[in-house]
Amino acid sequence: MARFRRRTCIILLLFILFICSIMMALKTLRPDRAGFGDPFGLGLLPELQQRTVLLDSKQNSLNRAQGDTVTHVSNLHSIAVNTMKASMFPVKKLEEELSSPNYNFHIFYYTWYGNPQFDGKYIHWNHPLLPHWDPKIANNYPKGRHTPPEDIGANFYPELGSYSSKDPTVIEAHMKQMRSASTGVIVLSWYPPGMADENGEPTDDLVPVVLDYAHKYNLKVTFHIEPYKDRDDRSMYHNVKYIIDRYGSHPAFYRHKTSTGRLLPMFYVYDSYVTIPEIWANLLTVSGSQSIRNTPYDALFIALLVEERHKHDIHRSGFDGMYTYFATNGFSYGSSHHNWASLKAFCDSNNLMFIPSVGPGYIDTSIRPWNNHNTRNRVNGKYYETAFSAALLVRPEIISITSFNEWHEGTQIEKAIPKRTGQVVYLDYKPHKPNVYLELTQKWSEKYRKEQEQWLM
Repeated sequence: MARFRRRTCIILLLFILFICSIMMALKTLRPDRAGFGDPFGLGLLPELQQRTVLLDSKQNSLNRAQGDTVTHVSNLHSIAVNTMKASMFPVKKLEEELSSPNYNFHIFYYTWYGNPQFDGKYIHWNHPLLPHWDPKIANNYPKGRHTPPEDIGANFYPELGSYSSKDPTVIEAHMKQMRSASTGVIVLSWYPPGMADENGEPTDDLVPVVLDYAHKYNLKVTFHIEPYKDRDDRSMYHNVKYIIDRYGSHPAFYRHKTSTGRLLPMFYVYDSYVTIPEIWANLLTVSGSQSIRNTPYDALFIALLVEERHKHDIHRSGFDGMYTYFATNGFSYGSSHHNWASLKAFCDSNNLMFIPSVGPGYIDTSIRPWNNHNTRNRVNGKYYETAFSAALLVRPEIISITSFNEWHEGTQIEKAIPKRTGQVVYLDYKPHKPNVYLELTQKWSEKYRKEQEQWLM
């Protein structure tokens, strides 16, 4: 019995010594600077890193004020864990909920809207009613301009209201919507610094913000160069250089991989046909006097095709491809679905890209009340799906979408809500939900992906 007790005591003593050794080792390994240690990869999450710096600052202040290290570490542990949960949950949730971006789906995006809260006044929502060029017809229609927020220059009403494009919460909401639709590239309407359309104000200062939020949602940004005053080969060279120098290093800046393996920026050029081919050739051909080819600013330039004859001008000009923009089937040669096969064949035979533009419908009678004959009814989404189906038939490398938020022309896929005021009854997406066109875009993005895999086999 005595021998058994002695053996038990020895085993118990050894066990206690073993536990003490482990506790000392753990204490040695534990970081002294924080109660919860440094999570691996903290620097990879900018928001989390920023919050951690803030917590470190709070820790120093609390140490000076309280002098109670034990209590402080305990409190900091609780704060830090809660902060990490708050930061990590949205990131994880974002990846779980949103479809993967399709970088072959390009969507036209406008940042020209303003309201008193962010801009001191309404911009674009108060769009004027445009008169018909024939005075006799013009006299039969109302004049003046819209008076937001109840009366806006659109036939639909946005879920976000008469928003400002400068509002960070609006920009983020837009990025989330575009990502949920499985688009991948934002084609940003762009004027040079200090310039704007006739109803707007300069927006180049917004580009860095758009790029940052696009990057957060794993989207890319390219530029839709608008027909600014005196646009020619020289000014285009300088403006392309400006864009690439200023924004080209941003991770959200879009570059397209060509068939030869080159990664090049891409620029859509709206109303390119107003400039004669000889001027474009100065910029876009190797022998041109202002040639951008084989320089650090070389890129893919995509021209707007409206009439059939434009395809020859585009080829002579040195453009790399063409797009059709308008969401009105039958409005122009380029926007007519039945012409896409011949346009694709022309592009294939001339080493050009053909980028058809699909849209959910068209209505601009809120700003052109005389233009009802060009309205294209959405037919509860059927018009949009018909356009996608026509685009897929020609097997394009890229499909463009007109548009995310061109509210004046009623081509938006952004969320819209039913609204009725004393003077206006807005159109809406009923019987579907406000996000129906985002869902349809996502559906066709997946269908395009699957079909494209078969094309490449």
